[in-house]
Amino acid sequence: MALFNLNINGKSHQVDLDPNTPILWVLRDHLDLVGTKFGCGIAQCGACTIHLDGTAIRSCQLPISAVEDSQITTIEGLSKDGDHPLQQAWIEHDVPQCGYCQAGQIMTAAALLKENPNPTDADIENAMNGNICRCGTYTRIKAAIKTAAKSA
Repeated sequence: MALFNLNINGKSHQVDLDPNTPILWVLRDHLDLVGTKFGCGIAQCGACTIHLDGTAIRSCQLPISAVEDSQITTIEGLSKDGDHPLQQAWIEHDVPQCGYCQAGQIMTAAALLKENPNPTDADIENAMNGNICRCGTYTRIKAAIKTAAKSA
């Protein structure tokens, strides 16, 4: 066990855990930030995507020992009132069906728009590649990203 000081969604947190504990489980089991979802456990589906210093990263395979000096943002920290342009566009385009993958999809899209505020279809497809949606709402996801890009 080791003591870690974390900055998550602009707040300081201190946890005493095994250094190999994936940050996903720190968020969900120790800090009650359950918006980040467990999907595959092998960093392939994107449900667990968070931002680490502004970069979209899969949290299910990322040990807590690798993130101590970083700024972590989860879906809960993207906006206080659900008014981020992507969250609004998701509603406008009725993106979610089951909703399980949506936090990871939104976090990946937010990192894309931060890096590229006017993405092409190819940019969106490349950035979102690997974020799996069992319900197949990819067309609506792309439309929502385009809408958010226009309103940001």
